[in-house]
Amino acid sequence: MNISQSAEKPIFIQIAEQLEDNIFTGVFPEETQIPSMNEISALLGVNPHTVLKGMNLLTDEKIIYKKRGLGMYVSTGAVEKIRRKRQSRFYEQYIAALIEEATKLKMTKEDIIELLERGYKNEGHRD
Repeated sequence: MNISQSAEKPIFIQIAEQLEDNIFTGVFPEETQIPSMNEISALLGVNPHTVLKGMNLLTDEKIIYKKRGLGMYVSTGAVEKIRRKRQSRFYEQYIAALIEEATKLKMTKEDIIELLERGYKNEGHRD
C-alpha cells in the first residue's frame, strides 16, 4: 500500500480504496483478517485516526467488520459488493460519457459496438 500526499483525494479515501482493491483482487480473502489500524498507520506514516476513517468507510459499506478483541476482517460477500459498486461506477464514469460524446458525433449504437469490438481485438481479448 502507498499513498500520495500531493493527490487531490484525501488520504483516508486513498486508504479505503487501496484496502478495497486488495480485497477485490484477493490479497485479503473473505473472512480473513486485514492489517490493523496501527500496522497500516506505521506502514504509511500517517495518523492512526486517518486510517480508522478509511476503514470506517469500508465498515459502513459492510465490506469489512470488526471482531471484538481480534481486529478487522473481510466480510463474506465483500468481493461481490465491490464488483457491483465498481460496475455502477464504470457505467457512470465511462459508458454515460461515451454515449454522450457519441451522440454529439452522431454515432449509432452499431458504430460504438464496432469500435468496442475493434478495441477488444487490438488488445488481444477473446469474446
